[in-house]
Amino acid sequence: MEAFYTVQGEGTFTGHPAYFIRLGGCDVGCVWCDVKASWEAEKWPVESIEKIVEGALKYPGRLVVITGGEPLMYDLGPLTTLLKEKGFSINIETSGTHPFSGHFDWVCFSPKKFKEPHESIFERADELKVIVFHKSDFAFAEKHAEKVRPSCKKLLQPEWSKSKKYTNYIIEYIKNHPDWNISLQTHKFMDIP
Repeated sequence: MEAFYTVQGEGTFTGHPAYFIRLGGCDVGCVWCDVKASWEAEKWPVESIEKIVEGALKYPGRLVVITGGEPLMYDLGPLTTLLKEKGFSINIETSGTHPFSGHFDWVCFSPKKFKEPHESIFERADELKVIVFHKSDFAFAEKHAEKVRPSCKKLLQPEWSKSKKYTNYIIEYIKNHPDWNISLQTHKFMDIP
């Protein structure tokens, strides 16, 4: 769908310069998605992995974030292999709803209520990032936390349009559940494109 060089705005790698590769196509359909234009894969041109990697090589940073849409709809092995050959560290942001593929240095698993994750994501997740849109999302977060590895970093992130409503709930929850941390969309606060 698009590729751009910016600063990661959320999650564990907040503040790191990164080249984002956003793949078109998503079958999850979150009502609060801020990139709904990514849902229809056929709207976006197909590009070779060589051209995608060539774009990343134009910038000084060597962190790539593959996101979507839902990137695991595709076999990411060939793309991640070439990126690795060119010296990149690679992160993925995924709802985990499809079988895992590719070679990653960091896996951000962000489950959604709209579609169950594939079992292959739980052993791979380095970060569990749950978006808080409703009070029921705390129980949803704990349900998934039970399935990831003990070393997996657990983050709660207020959904942008509900942040005023739920930020204080998240703060109190984390104070009482210190195995969780807060993730904020700092790129939105700082207006980073």
